[in-house]
Amino acid sequence: MSLTTASPATVARPTSHRRGNPWWTLACVALGVIMVGIDGSVVAIANPYIARSLHASLADLQWVTNAYLLALAVLLVAGGKLGDRYGRRLVYLIGVAGFAACSVGVGLVGSITGVIVLRTLQGAFGALLMPNTLALLRSAFPQEKLNQAVGIWGGTSALATAAGPIVGGLLVEHVSWESVFYINAPIAAITVVIGLVVLAESRETVRQVLDGLGLILLAGSLFCLVFGVVEGQTWGWGAPSIDGLLAGGAVLLVAFGLVEAKVHAPLIPLRVIAQRSVALGTVTVLLTFFAMYGVLFFVSLYLQNVHGLDPVGAGVRTLPLTLVFAVSSPLGAWLTGRFGPRVPIALGLGVTGVALLLLLSLEPGSSYVHLWPSFVLLGIGIGLVVVASTDAIVANAPADEAGIAGGIQTTALQFGGVLGTAVLGSVIATVVGSRLVGDLTHAGLPHGVAAKFQVAKELVAQGVAPVPKGAPAALAKVVTTGSHQAFMSGLHEALLVAAVVSFLGAIAGLFVSRGEHREGALPVIG
Repeated sequence: MSLTTASPATVARPTSHRRGNPWWTLACVALGVIMVGIDGSVVAIANPYIARSLHASLADLQWVTNAYLLALAVLLVAGGKLGDRYGRRLVYLIGVAGFAACSVGVGLVGSITGVIVLRTLQGAFGALLMPNTLALLRSAFPQEKLNQAVGIWGGTSALATAAGPIVGGLLVEHVSWESVFYINAPIAAITVVIGLVVLAESRETVRQVLDGLGLILLAGSLFCLVFGVVEGQTWGWGAPSIDGLLAGGAVLLVAFGLVEAKVHAPLIPLRVIAQRSVALGTVTVLLTFFAMYGVLFFVSLYLQNVHGLDPVGAGVRTLPLTLVFAVSSPLGAWLTGRFGPRVPIALGLGVTGVALLLLLSLEPGSSYVHLWPSFVLLGIGIGLVVVASTDAIVANAPADEAGIAGGIQTTALQFGGVLGTAVLGSVIATVVGSRLVGDLTHAGLPHGVAAKFQVAKELVAQGVAPVPKGAPAALAKVVTTGSHQAFMSGLHEALLVAAVVSFLGAIAGLFVSRGEHREGALPVIG
């Protein structure tokens, strides 16, 4: 096969063959996105069962999520670069197969340490998969239809996320928590078979040397920064180890920028991220998923551990968020095509901030009427932002660097998720640690007895009431009341932080412009 450069019209030319057909490409890419979407949402539902089965702490549960997200954040740009260099079809299908294999391993390993290790490997394969989904779409679709394709891409992810809690909840409740990870295997098998038949290979028009030093510096920087943030609540903010990690991450990031400015073939060309709309699009994606991941993680704990819902019940109650997300993603594509990304980004993050403020009314005994309006608003806001921010990043990058642009977008998404669960988790843990004894005392426990429950603050930070086995009903009620009040205080603080972050993102979105490379040549293999 020879490498050619085609105009958008040539790329979109109807063909009697499935290989390279834009809509078959979208179908195959959507299957990979479905696999990742289901995996992300079933983990939130399975977390309480993983904790009980494997005796996991709150920090362990966060690492079940964050080890995966951290590996993604560190390696996504490299995954996009590998796709640009060696072929997006090849790298995508390797990512799909490896992701599913590690997912099955999570269900088989039998220890919390093993789960965390395999989730890390799963994230590494996800880093091969995700950025190349966008790159494959960029190569297959003409620019005038790219927004529509990205909207369907986002909607598919949302539907998978919506289905995950229901399917996962049924499996957790009636089979086992391990079984929720096995469902990726058949999806991956179908995806690989279809991909081998329908995907056309595409890569950069000029083969460049992989920037190994840049990759090491970027990976090291992201690892130090995220690891420092995640462990800050365990080791203590201000501890020398935490300060060293954060400072080291900052130094490595500066070194990365200096190296990228001098090497002939940089991992991330500075001309890409120097564009205002690419930079701001990246920031708005990060802030959106900071709010989304953090809220989903802790609201799932609230529904199951405070309200006592089973996994299916918790999953059903999150449907307004995920289903509306699926509908609002195509709406975001339409608004982006009509007005550019500025309007949907600013509107979406503003709506997200309002939704988070409404959740401040939640109490341990709140009815569902206090939840579903906020979930609907969150679904609208996030759906608008995801498509518009993706457009701002990918459409402002040259076609030869579509994989890198996809890597930047997905890195921001996952890095935002890591920061959301880590920072908001730290907020909750800190507030619970400071309020638990007082809230238990206020609920009716003598101060000396209440102080003994301080050792259970990690459980309380998950929404669990540490009622002693065999405790009288009166004591159980007092411990439950005080513990849940401490958890809700922490949750309120976390929601307020997420709301402020969302409003700051809305302001940043006002300065994003329409993509500059919509009419550029697209690289295809013919």
